Amino acid sequence: FDKRIIRNLVAPRLGLGGEYLSPPHKFLPVPSWPYERLERWHYLSFLKSPQTLEMLERIQRTASTPERLQAFLLLIKHELGYQLHEAVQRTKFELSTALESEFIFASGPVTIRKKVTRADFERWIADELSAIADCVDRLMAASGLAFADIDRVFLTGGSSFVPAVRQIFTRLFPASTITGGHELTSVATGLALRAQRAWDLSADLAALD
Repeated sequence: FDKRIIRNLVAPRLGLGGEYLSPPHKFLPVPSWPYERLERWHYLSFLKSPQTLEMLERIQRTASTPERLQAFLLLIKHELGYQLHEAVQRTKFELSTALESEFIFASGPVTIRKKVTRADFERWIADELSAIADCVDRLMAASGLAFADIDRVFLTGGSSFVPAVRQIFTRLFPASTITGGHELTSVATGLALRAQRAWDLSADLAALD
């Protein structure tokens, strides 16, 4: 979901979708692959290579929106990917409780402000929502159970706060069966418990040797 906000809200304000002049007289679209790296905050550092910076600086000189390419370059040079993704997550959380939010990213030399509605966000994540619904349908078909046979549906993870995600389950299962908890920590806790069990098993096997 964060990647969709980056692609649809942030990246266009950093030059995606623009054009640049390729000598002698040909206009080309700004390459999209650097913005794909932007979609994961820890990948942004991969763009801080002399070759990539030189390419972006060259494009920026003849771009249709040079100020946006300049902001992208500053974001890379100042390594602001983590701060950017924090702003993305804040907007995502706000849209879980409100119909509109203002995306605000102001860090160092780069500032981006843009109103975004929940309807915008749900349109951006439509493919992911469809994939979640299809997964539930496949699971139920494989189980051979009816939706009414399910005693409890436990929703967890940050995405379970997104109203459009919850609506998938409230449409399919009785409201009384849906519960949740520890949405922001349960996945990490489960991984830690799984790792502990694997560690204990390795220790037991080592003791047998």
